[in-house]
Amino acid sequence: MIKLINLTKAYGKLIAVNNINLDVAQGEIFGFLGPNGAGKTTTIKMMAGLLQPSSGTAFIGGYDVQQHPLEAKYITGFIPDRPYLYEKLTATEFMHFTAKLYDMQAPAPRSKELLGIFSLTEWADELVENFSHGMKQRLVMAASLLHEPKVLVVDEPMVGLDPRGARLVKDIFKELASKGVTIFMSTHTLEIVEQMCTRVAIINKGVIIAEGSVEELGRMASMPDSHLEPIFLKLTGGDEAL
Repeated sequence: MIKLINLTKAYGKLIAVNNINLDVAQGEIFGFLGPNGAGKTTTIKMMAGLLQPSSGTAFIGGYDVQQHPLEAKYITGFIPDRPYLYEKLTATEFMHFTAKLYDMQAPAPRSKELLGIFSLTEWADELVENFSHGMKQRLVMAASLLHEPKVLVVDEPMVGLDPRGARLVKDIFKELASKGVTIFMSTHTLEIVEQMCTRVAIINKGVIIAEGSVEELGRMASMPDSHLEPIFLKLTGGDEAL
């Protein structure tokens, strides 16, 4: 469902993402890791059509994101690390606004269902400006699923969520994957990756330095029985902040 071919982004002499290749299957929860400044968010923005690659191609569901942006976006849900919300709208109004972006007809039942799933029913008619950070994050996730995407691209999904909210999101992601939704997830929360992801890629200084299951990454690092955190630190040099 996701295929990156020689994807590159340069800002003058600085190469933020350098010729990366990834292939993510339908129904897979794929972890995308790297130190700060490694190129994770730049890659995700190219996948979402928010940045134009300097070279290479990103395919979502078989659609070239640059050549067929609308088709790719219609099947993609995107949750950025810093989502923008119209805070003078109510949660219901924001959901209906999002539905119009996807030309959805009669979105009310689906909107009501998702607000319930994300424990926002009691706040449905409240202005978003009154929401806590975690509630805003859950609202963005609900909106991203409104059009029933086939691919979900997520940058730091657990930021601002309390333990109950984080558990809810993990359960939802697992259920979506069981129904064939592909989830591409970038996060610094390595425990979440270890619990949820079937495969992981690690990017460092714009280059993919390792890819595979946690067990396979452990063997690459000569740490076959370790958890992901020490494996990640060894593979990335261990001297950069998570």
